[in-house]
Amino acid sequence: MVALLAGLALIFYSCLENDTPYPVIKLDITALEVDGQVGSAVISTEDRTVTVTLADTVNLKRVLIKRVEMSEGAKSILRPDTALDLTTPQTVTLSLYQKYVWTIIGNQPIERRFVVEGQIGTSQFDVENRIAVANVSKDANFKKIHIKDLKLGPTGSTINGASQVMDFQGKTQKVLLMYKDKMEEWTLYVLPTDAVKISAADGWTNVAWLYGQGRDGVENGFEIREQSSTEWTKVASSDMVTTGASFSACVPHLKASTQYVCRAYSGEDVSEEVSLTTGVAVELPNASMDDWYLDGKVWCPWAEGGTPFWDSGNVGAAKAGKSNTTSTTETVDGTGKAAKLESINAMVKFAAGNLFVGKFVAVDGTNGILNFGQPFTARPTKLKGYYKYISAPINYVSSEGDVPWVQKGVPDTCSIYIALGDWTAPVEIRTRKNNRKLFDKNDSHIIAYAEMYQGTTVSNYTPFELKLDYRATNRVPSYIIVVASASKYGDYFVGGEGSALYLDNLSLEYDY
Repeated sequence: MVALLAGLALIFYSCLENDTPYPVIKLDITALEVDGQVGSAVISTEDRTVTVTLADTVNLKRVLIKRVEMSEGAKSILRPDTALDLTTPQTVTLSLYQKYVWTIIGNQPIERRFVVEGQIGTSQFDVENRIAVANVSKDANFKKIHIKDLKLGPTGSTINGASQVMDFQGKTQKVLLMYKDKMEEWTLYVLPTDAVKISAADGWTNVAWLYGQGRDGVENGFEIREQSSTEWTKVASSDMVTTGASFSACVPHLKASTQYVCRAYSGEDVSEEVSLTTGVAVELPNASMDDWYLDGKVWCPWAEGGTPFWDSGNVGAAKAGKSNTTSTTETVDGTGKAAKLESINAMVKFAAGNLFVGKFVAVDGTNGILNFGQPFTARPTKLKGYYKYISAPINYVSSEGDVPWVQKGVPDTCSIYIALGDWTAPVEIRTRKNNRKLFDKNDSHIIAYAEMYQGTTVSNYTPFELKLDYRATNRVPSYIIVVASASKYGDYFVGGEGSALYLDNLSLEYDY
């Protein structure tokens, strides 16, 4: 009987044990530093990747870990004083109740140079096939090409088989790259090309980006005119950037929705003409912050019956008390309305005042699910506006220890940022810890980005200007994101009750 009861108890216990779900805790790598690292690691919690850039003297087969930080409780082979082979991306597993696979990527940029006398443009390198190509004018003496500079490998490597003068008349030249235990055969090409050409022309709204190639050692530049005009205007040298025989320009003060013609010059030579058309200046809806309406307890930053463009976390905050992003008559010019973003104690947890371009999707327990971004294809240069800020002492710090560097009693900090990207859908944001997904300013989809932080009280309305840093001038965005918060770490429910950020008369600029 005792054995039977014991057996039944064991079965009952096993059922309990099997039926009890483990908590879902998302595990992240939050910091990684390795020997020979250049800059900070780029961590993507969405893709679960860590990319470290390494000096070209580092042996990729043995990259020593100096520091690693992970979510609390995570177990992994990643430890200080251990080595990784980053000749290819390496996967590591973080485990607690579930397993999460992360990828460590080693990026080792090597500066390669192949410069010849009379070169036109910048040399091209096909690293996979070990090919280097330089261009010269069609009337160059290919039998005697003077080599001015040749570097094909990392610092400390040597090249055998190269000389100061080489014969490229109808032939290529082979050289051997030697580095430690490596030996690579490279093929050098010197090819004829036009003396000057425009390689790219990107028309924005009031700005155009021009890229050209010409001869090294002579004056290189651009000229531009409206298509309806016959008068050329020389692009100012202050708008030019020259690197050897390659050059580029940011041409400001152009007319929107206008056709232009441009050409490059190199000494006395002039390129073929290239046409471009500038775009339209698009403004943010309700950038004045005048349109609001009250839907039950939720204040909405758009006119009743209008199309939402901005949103806030008011749906979540109102469920626990009241809206904390509202309109105010405290405006920069005494007319209309402004936005007031106030951080409050929402009974259940701290709620930072916030405003963003996008949509509040749903409440997830005491957390939020949001979609950042609205469709947008223009390319502004700046976000401008007016703000004032009341910085309260931080009195709410996450018990989960997500931001251990933030201490109670220090002044709260507000944040404003803008991003343009080529996402195919809005960017989903989740604040629940076990599946947290926050905005990543290192996201590869981002084309342009700018941010601003203020950690002291600014009592009077003050102008601000965020100049967008474009990571590419030829990529066209599909979405725009603007986010403002009275508490910088509000996503972690950290901040000061009473911190308040006021915003008024926002605008996008399209010129430099």
